[in-house]
Order: sequence, then structure tokens, then C-alpha cells
Amino acid sequence: MRKLSRIMSALLAISASGQLHAEQVQGIVTNKEGAAIAGATVKVMGTNNLAVTNERGTFTLEVRAGQYELHVVANNFVHENVNVVVVNNQDAQLSVSLDKSAIEIIDVSATPFHSSNIESALPITVLHGENLRMRQESTLGDTLNKEVGVHSTFHGGVASTPIIRGLDGPRVLVTQNGLDAGDASRVGPDHAVSTETSTTERIEVLRGPATLFYGSGAIGGVVNLVDARVPRSKDTKGEWLAEQNSNNDQTLLSGSITSGTGNVAIHADGFYRDSDNYHTPDKNGIDEVANSAATSSGFTLGTSYLLNNGFIGVSYQTLDQEYGIPGHSHGDEDVAVLADLTQNRWQLLSELSFDNKIVKSLNTKIAYTDYRHSELEVGVVGTTFDNESLETRIELVHQDFWDWRGGLSIHYKQSDFTAVGAEAFTPPSDTSSIALAWIEERHFGDVLLQLGARIERTEVSAAKVRLPEIEFSKDHEAQDDHGGAEDHDHSEHDHENHGSEGMTRNFAVEHVFTPVSLSAGVVWDFTDGYNIGLSLSHSERAPSASELLSFGPHIGTGSYEVGALFSLHDDHEEGAHFALTDHDIVMETASNIDLSLRKFKGDFGFILNAFYNQIDDYYYEQATGLSAGDGHDHSGHDHGGHEEELHTLPLFIFTAQDVTLHGFEAQAVWQVTNNFAWRVQGDIIRARLDAGGNLPRTPPARIATEFSYQGESISADLFISQYFEQTDTAALETPTDSYVMVDANINYHFTLGQQDLAVYLKGTNLTDEYAKVHTSFLKDLTPLAGRSIAVGIRSSF
Repeated sequence: MRKLSRIMSALLAISASGQLHAEQVQGIVTNKEGAAIAGATVKVMGTNNLAVTNERGTFTLEVRAGQYELHVVANNFVHENVNVVVVNNQDAQLSVSLDKSAIEIIDVSATPFHSSNIESALPITVLHGENLRMRQESTLGDTLNKEVGVHSTFHGGVASTPIIRGLDGPRVLVTQNGLDAGDASRVGPDHAVSTETSTTERIEVLRGPATLFYGSGAIGGVVNLVDARVPRSKDTKGEWLAEQNSNNDQTLLSGSITSGTGNVAIHADGFYRDSDNYHTPDKNGIDEVANSAATSSGFTLGTSYLLNNGFIGVSYQTLDQEYGIPGHSHGDEDVAVLADLTQNRWQLLSELSFDNKIVKSLNTKIAYTDYRHSELEVGVVGTTFDNESLETRIELVHQDFWDWRGGLSIHYKQSDFTAVGAEAFTPPSDTSSIALAWIEERHFGDVLLQLGARIERTEVSAAKVRLPEIEFSKDHEAQDDHGGAEDHDHSEHDHENHGSEGMTRNFAVEHVFTPVSLSAGVVWDFTDGYNIGLSLSHSERAPSASELLSFGPHIGTGSYEVGALFSLHDDHEEGAHFALTDHDIVMETASNIDLSLRKFKGDFGFILNAFYNQIDDYYYEQATGLSAGDGHDHSGHDHGGHEEELHTLPLFIFTAQDVTLHGFEAQAVWQVTNNFAWRVQGDIIRARLDAGGNLPRTPPARIATEFSYQGESISADLFISQYFEQTDTAALETPTDSYVMVDANINYHFTLGQQDLAVYLKGTNLTDEYAKVHTSFLKDLTPLAGRSIAVGIRSSF
């Protein structure tokens, strides 16, 4: 503590001395017609020093003598960077003129350098403000489902993870302020993501490999939720929201506030959400999805110490969720299974800038997460998943050398995962990694060049991996077993022991991998208001513990999963059985090309993206046509004439195959008038096995149109999306019909004291369309919700 006190005192002294000779940068921000722009932000790059223009468009910044780069941002305008030189005893005068933009341009924090969704070689989507509030759902995947290139696993409305360009699970990293969420959502789609969108300020989606910044677990992309839990400012601001939904009688309450005094800033936020089972359009007499109710709550407390050259702060978050797991059954019994999730998370964030010849800034991020997920049957804990994780990332950004901006990143990550109980399909395991990354960028006139490299060491170990002796049958036998079929031609087995486990062997495993990632990107402003972005990357990913070590029933997905560490053998002497694989355990290797064309100035804009991704040794769950027991004994129940019987599940084996994914994404916006805008967007992806066939659960092609109106007190939005039929299916996978969704909202804005309020109506699936989600493991059991009307009020101050 004494050492820390001395460091803090030194920093304060440096900061105080820097203010002894402060000069001013005074200026005005206007549009091209010369009209003042109020509310524009003018920030000194590399610092937290900023000013906001008043109603006359003017601003004042206090700085020391020197040369600065100012970043000017305003809604519906193109961002502008301006260089200014400040000399002693003389104020600098500045005038900045901004171009209009139909494309919303937003700065992002998901990369270590300043960047926006228009200036990045890698496609980035940002959801924030009113759009975020109107699109937020109870799960993260469903919240992002309307974004270009993003789909959802949709697990009955209680859990869902984002799918980016056909990739999900361990390939898409979900982060909170740049650090892994630390939950178990990437183990299975029935595990909820431990983040909350109602208290989030914005959500950033990096489409494509982001391994340079986040590690090999981001080979498919990153979803970064940004909030103010560690405040960067002591300015008082906040928001609150209350909403009621008609379909599932959901109640949502949330709020946040940031304030401070002196050099200390504080933040608090919290939420409460409660819902019943949701209803679907009536079809075949079924209009309610059983066991889809959910209750969740949480709060966050954070504080920061603000310095003239940055900040350092900590936060604590606790989250509790209890939700049903739809589709959980054993044989003819529908068993109501509840997931009881608890997470506690500590986070430290620090950003410090320096005025010396070598170091420009030092950014530090640390998170410790304690996660527990228990599954309860009839009030009794059946299986418990625990994940205790620690993550640290330190970014050292150097001063510009020969116009190159960049730096080094050191990234450490450790996860201790355990699963205990009847449905613990993965053994306890430990995964740790340490990495060194180098990233640089430089402007060559109208061309921005971005380069990067990362080397990582990842270790996956487990002390007690299970290899049980199980009996299984072909799928048609498993189905006929409940209906009295007599054709058995796969292997001899006793139906009274159907799918049961015999002797189990246990052993220890340890695998060490060294993923390497390389990336090169170019953004060329080839003419005024247009640019081209090209990104080339080579990425490697170590397989996750669940992909390697799984061996058991995964009831949430209705499957029996076997990891890549095992292989299926069938010989005449021993019959069909599993053994340790004699193949090498290898890393996934992805080679990705991403090409973007953007028009971002004027009343009409567009973004077009094309990508090609070749992944060697891609790990996925391959259908075997076999079934195995779920481990639940149904003795005493009569199922088709058998007194004792074990329910069986289709058996899937994680296997590594070469695959190719390619696709196209487009969005265009026309600002028809100052109040009315029209948007059209669409995406399509093809995901093929190089040896022939398709990857399972590939999102279908879709196209959407959106009409938006923004008046002084009324705003409204109509969103119509067409999901096309998906017939490019994998073996033993069924196609999914097309459908159209119609959503709309209307908002009335008014002011009450210091608060800006909005009362709104939000309608979802207004035509009451019956729709199945092809990417869902439970598409036949949990179709999308029917017509829903939500009424709410929100405030910001």
C-alpha cells in the first residue's frame, strides 16, 4: 500500500505540474453550410481531455504547449481529425467543418487504437442509443439478431449466443469492456451469456478473425459489451427504464448512474427481469413453450480515480439468473429443469498516457470471474458447472516513430472449469494461455496500412477424463425401441440395458498448443466519401476442452457428445466401441480474406462486404446415425412394453474436417429527408465441407428493409425481414421453411426537469408468423414467439 501511495502521489504531482502552464484551444464546429453543430465532441487523441460544443457550436480545451491531434465527432456527420500547434502564452483558434453522413459513424473501443466502423479494415458493427434499447431482448444473441452478418442460436428465449458469419461457440468471444465474460455459454447453447444488455451503453461486433486483439478464441469474431462500470468521467449522468411485455408477461426494470467529486468518479447500475413461458402462434394445438420462464437480476458498483493523464478504477458485479431449459425430457417424461446461475466479477481498468519520447500510453485490464451454473430437477441439483477465471491484458503503445503508431500487448488467461453431476458431459479441466502481440499502423497519404502478429501458448489439461464403455444402436433402432420394432442389425445388445454404461476408465491428459496469428489490412480513401477496406489474416485456434474431452449426454441440446480425443471403432470381435484416438490433436487453421466497399458521405451511403474463409481441421459435431443412453433410469415406468428402459439420445462426435465459408453482406441507407430514412440490408453465407456436404445449422440467407422517422417529439421504426428457406443441410439435418418477421416501434419524447424521457410501444412479430430458427438445436420444440406488444418508459439525464 505504501508503494502504491508513492506511485499515486507521483502521478498526482506530474498531473498538477502539467496544469501550471495551461493554454487554450478555442474553436467552432459547423456543417458545410456554415450552421453551428451543437453537442459535437472534440477530444485530444490519446487522452481523456475533451470538450462538447454548445448551442453556438463553440468549444474550449485546456492544454499545454505542444502539437496535438484533435478528433471531432457529431451525430450524423463524418468524423474529422485536425492537427493543431499550441505555443506558450498564446491561445490557438480553430474552425472545423463536418460533412453529413447517412451511414452512422461510431468510434469503437474493441481495438487498441482509435478507430470507427468506417476506418477499420475489419468490418465492425456498433449497436447503441435508441436502436440498442429498441432491439434489446432478454438474451444477447436475440438482441443482435437483426445486425448484418449476425444470427442467434435461439434456445427457447432463455439462452442464446451470437453467430457471426456461421461461426459460434468457442470461435466467437463475448467480452465485457474487452475481457472475456467468463461464463459457460461457449460450452453449450443452453447456457446463458452472463451479460446484461439493459445496462450496456453499446455493443460492438467485430465480424471476422479478431485473434490479434483477443486470442485464438476469437477466430470467428468478437462481441464486446461496453458500459461505464469503471467510469472515465465524474460528470453526472444516468438512465432508467421500465418495460412490460404482453407475450410472456415480462417485466424489466433497469437503471444506471455515474457521478463523482474531486478526482473520484463512481458508478452504479442494476436490473431486474421476470417472465413467464412465452407463447407461439397456435399450430397443432400448441401455443406455449413449456419451461421457458426466467428470472434474473444483478447490480454493479464501480469507482475510478481520475488523473490528468488518465484513470485507474475497479468494479464489482453480481448476477443471478434462474431460467427453464426447454426440451429437457427423459423418454416419455417431460422434466422441468431449471438453471440456477450466479456470477461474481471483479474488474480493474486503467488507461494512462505519457509525455515522453518512447511510451505514449499504458492500458491495463484485469478481470477475475467466479461463475456457477446448477441444473435442478424437481428442486434437486443434478449437475453443476463452475468456471473460475482470471484474465490480464497489458497494452503498451509507443510514441509515433516514422509515422508508425502501434505497440505491444501481453495477454494472460486462465480458466478452471468443472462439471459435476449426472449430466456432466465434460470432465473438470484447466485451460491457460499467455500471448505476446504486436500491432502497427501508418497512413501513406490516403492509404491506412495495418499490420499485426501474435504468438500464444495454450495448455489444456484434465486430471480425470472419462472413457466409459457404452452400448448404442442405430437411430432407427433407438426410435423403434419405444414402438416395438424388431429389426436389429448393428450390434448385439440387450434392450433392457439399451444405451447403458459399463466400466469407466479414467486418465489424465495434457495438450499444449502454440497458435500463431498474422494480419495485414488496408483502408484506401480512393475518392472523397468512399473507401475500400481489405483484410488478410492467418489465424490458428487450439480446440477447447469441451471439443476434446466431452463424453456424455448433453440434455440441453438433446445429444450425446463425444470429444475429438476419442474415436469410434467397429470390428467383428469386440463390436462397436470407443477408444482413444490414434490421430494427432491439431489446431484449427483459418485463412481469411475480407473486402469492403463503403460510401459514407452525403444523404445516401452503403457498406458492401465479401469474405472468404478457409479453415483446415475445423472441429464440429458430426452426426453418427447412432444413439446412446442419457444415463437416466426409468425403472417402473411402462414405455412400450419394457419395464426398465434408458432413454437414448443421438450420438455426435467432434471431428476435424477442412471447411470453406464464404458470403456477402450489404447495407444501404438513404436519408430521404431530415426526418425520414430508408435502410435495406441482407446477408448470405455458404458453409461447406471440402470433402463434400454442408456444415450443420448454417444460417439461412435473409434480406430486410427498415423505415425510420425522427421528429422533434415522435420517432418511429418499421423493420421487415425475410428469412429464406434453408435447404443446404448437413447429414441427418432437416431443412427449415422460410418466414417473414414484421417488427415496429413508436416513441414519444418529452422533457421533465433535467430528464429526457420517452414513452414507447414496441411490437414484435406483428403478423403472428409461425417460424422455426434453423440455427437452433431445438428448432422443432421452440419456434419463435408469436405476436408481442411491449410498453415502456425510459429516461436519460
